[in-house]
Amino acid sequence: MSTGGRRARTEQAEQTRALILATAERLFAEHGVHAVSNRQVGEAAGQGNNAAVAYHFGTKTDLVRAIIRRHAIPTERIRRRMLAVHAGSGELRDWVTCVVRPITDHLADLGHPSWYARFSAQLMTEPALLEVATEEFRHAAGLNAVIDGLQRCLPDLPEVVRQERTHMAHTLLVHFCAQREREAAPVWEVTAAMLIDAIVGLFTAPVT
Repeated sequence: MSTGGRRARTEQAEQTRALILATAERLFAEHGVHAVSNRQVGEAAGQGNNAAVAYHFGTKTDLVRAIIRRHAIPTERIRRRMLAVHAGSGELRDWVTCVVRPITDHLADLGHPSWYARFSAQLMTEPALLEVATEEFRHAAGLNAVIDGLQRCLPDLPEVVRQERTHMAHTLLVHFCAQREREAAPVWEVTAAMLIDAIVGLFTAPVT
């Protein structure tokens, strides 16, 4: 096969992968991951071969992991830019901003409609899939730096309380973004400001 022919096949394969990823993300967001089969994803993506998803990605877990990575890269890029601005800050609000804005800015970049926030909310309802997401982000240097900066601003918060409030903040961030994503014209700048206010308040609330 000529170089041009190989290039054309490679480009076609990449386009097919991108189409499958986008279709799977939408279906998973709308119906839940376990409610949608690889075959249904392939059919909705216009693939005549029932094994197209398995051929390009492998198992459903592999497909979910690929969707996560598709968004993790640009989100981490935004986070690193924000770290360059806030590195060394002792203000809790700066670090909460570094948590929230990479997500909301990425959702704004996606345009409308998007399904990433609702897809992320679906993952939170499935422990096994949530673990897949956790593993994908475990070695994200930017995210780890943000978490460290956030923790340094909460030296007097008992560890068990800090962990619980971190979980509450994550739940609020994911599900509130999913709610906003359903709207006809979400204003992500406003959503980010509201979330930052709420999460700062959550972390600084009295411990009883």
